[in-house]
Parts: sequence; structure tokens; C-alpha cells
Amino acid sequence: MKLYDVVIVGGGPAGLSAAYSAYQNGARQILVMERDREMGGILQQCIHNGFGLHHFKEELTGPGYAGRCIALIKDLPEIETMTDTMVLSVTKDKLVTAVNPEKGLFTVQGKTVILTMGCRERTRGAIRTAGERPAGIFTAGAAQRMVNMEGYLPGKKIVILGSGDIGLIMARRMSLEGCKVQAVCEICPYSNGLTRNMVQCLYDFDIPLYLSHTILKIKGKDRVEGVTVAKVDEKMRPIPGTEFDIACDTLLLSVGLIPENELSMAAGVEMAPFTNGPRVDQRRQTNLPGIYAAGNVVHVHDLVDFVSDEAEIAGKFAALEAAGTLSPAVNTVEVSAVNGIRTCVPQVLHLPEEGESVRLFMRVGAPDRKVTLEVKCGDEVLMKKMLSVVKPSEMITLDIPAGKTKLMHDKIEVGLQLKG
Repeated sequence: MKLYDVVIVGGGPAGLSAAYSAYQNGARQILVMERDREMGGILQQCIHNGFGLHHFKEELTGPGYAGRCIALIKDLPEIETMTDTMVLSVTKDKLVTAVNPEKGLFTVQGKTVILTMGCRERTRGAIRTAGERPAGIFTAGAAQRMVNMEGYLPGKKIVILGSGDIGLIMARRMSLEGCKVQAVCEICPYSNGLTRNMVQCLYDFDIPLYLSHTILKIKGKDRVEGVTVAKVDEKMRPIPGTEFDIACDTLLLSVGLIPENELSMAAGVEMAPFTNGPRVDQRRQTNLPGIYAAGNVVHVHDLVDFVSDEAEIAGKFAALEAAGTLSPAVNTVEVSAVNGIRTCVPQVLHLPEEGESVRLFMRVGAPDRKVTLEVKCGDEVLMKKMLSVVKPSEMITLDIPAGKTKLMHDKIEVGLQLKG
């Protein structure tokens, strides 16, 4: 059984960025395992641009961003990659069991392991929409792969449920392919996509958006023939008498993403509420020593640039731990999201005596304007940040320098300053 400094599960942007960061920080035996036939993850099917503005300081397509990540590691003999490789289990002792056509069933040992499996889409079963089971119902991501990589159209008259970024992007993509996007329905009173995607994918194509609406029933037996839509109240319950029908032959579901964490939970990794991903510290270490997690497997990001940034943190500290040079943590600080902040990652800080710079990733629970983000330790305000607009769909980041984290103890609260 081969021993590696760092074993990385998942070869998307998080896994590749973590591998390169681990190499930069001294690791020399690194293995990246990817279940698909090529490295790059979901980016390979995202042919639109808008990637890389933060991380590479250049606007790239999804395959272009993936290509940049692949190029960083491809000529480094210290980084071994395996595609068509399905990881079956990860243990708390950092034993990784996988299978592929070349090796069959095999096990490797890592000094450290980084989990970067990404996320998956919610399906029709998760939202329990009434109706038969006709052909023509797809998740937005499945339709994206079908169109962009396989060269097939899922249908001609499209309704999209959910205004997440993948759904918005597919509204534009299907329109460019000559299809008619009849409507986008969103159960929330606000869009769950980036503002730029709302403008470029809906408004520019005059596609109707029905906020506070959901689909009650899917019509059709052999093939989708239409959907019944209704307005919902503030508790997201359908309002009787508001129903109307939209004719379509295809329904695309963009109803949320879920971190891919079956391997994490089977290993005994502690999960966090709301994010549905591992509970991690500022170094992206889980509750299991030597097991790290980064990217969409921890919490769903809006920008892949932040995925890479977070994975670089995990790669750095996994490499330092593998080398035995990681600064010991002497101070544990719990991080609580309060006052309008729904989620905050990391959820706990394990700080060395001299403190350590920390980047917080946060999402709000509802849209708001002209707010102040505060980080408080007891009654003391450690950091403030003015924000002109906040939306649940857009990640907020805040960098806290080591000098500030040195002042922390026991617990900090991250929240919006109460108005009035």
C-alpha cells in the first residue's frame, strides 16, 4: 500500500487548487482521484464565461478555468492523478479505498486527506411535485451537460423551476439554441442567482420571471405537456385561486445544490447545520485529525474563484501537517452566525498563540441594503465592514488579520448590525 503526503478526493477546481497549494508548501507525494473521465469537474460543461476574474485576474470560460488549474499540476511529477476512479470509503485513519478499470479495487494511505467532492443538484424527489413521471424532466445541470458536451437538446418549449445560477444560465443557453423559454418560476420573493446572471440571462432575453411562484403539478403521461403554477404566500404555501397553466415539453429543475458528503459522514466527519457540509476550522481541518475539506463539499459557493481560494488554504495546511511543521493550536474559538447572517465558514477557529489570519465566508438569510457587518467578541467589536447590498445568493467575505484573531477568546459572533 502506497503512502502519500496528501490524498485528495475529487479532481475539480478545489482538488486541483489544493494539490498545487500542497506542492507549493512542501508536499512531494500527492495523489488526486477523480471519478469522471477527465480532470476539471463540473467546469468542463460550463462553456459560458465569467470565471476567474478574482483568482486569475482574467475572464475565462469554465473549461478555460479548468485548463488553467490542470496546467498548474500537469508537469509536476510529485502530483499523481487518477481519472475514472471512484472513491468508495475514507476512514478516520486516512485509508482511502477506491476502484478504477486499471487497478481494480485498491487502497492508499495518506498522511493527510483533503475532501473536495463538490456538490450535487436536488432532484424532483426532493421537492415532491405532483404528477406522473413523464419524459422531459431534467435537473438544470444534467441539461447543461446534455447540450454542451453531448450535443443534444432536451426539448423545445422550456419551463425552469428555480432561479439559481445554473437555471438562469440554462435559460440563456436554451434561448441561444433556438428554444422558447416560457418562464422561470421562483418560490422565494427574490432571485437566488447572481445579479449579473439575472440581467444577462433573463432580462436581456425577455424571459418572464415569476417570483413567489411554484409548480403545483406536472402535466403529461409519456412526455411533459405543461405545468400548473401558483402564487405562494409568505410561508411558501400555494394561494388558492392563483393557479394558471404554462404549456411546455420540458421542465428544468434548478432548486438548490447539496454538498456531496456521503464519504465525509461515513468517515465520521462532524457536519454543520444549514451548510450541510463538514464543520471546519480556518485551516479547513474537520473534527478528524489530518482530514481536511474545501470547496462546495463544505458549503456551496457562488464563484469558483472562492472555491480555489479555500482549497489553497486546505492544501497549505495539509502539507504542513504531513511534514510535521504545523503550528499547534492553543486557543479554540467558536464562530456563531447571528443577526441576519445565515451561515459562516469556518465554524470554529483553532488558533496558535500568535494568532492567524482568517477569511470568513458568509451568506445572509434575506436581501437587504446599506448594512454593516460586525465581528464581535463579547461586547468588543473586532471588525466592521459596510455593505451596500447583500443577497442570499452572493457570498460575503471578510479577512481578519492575525493581530485581531489574537484578541479572540471562547466565542465570536458574526452578524449584521441591528438597524435603529
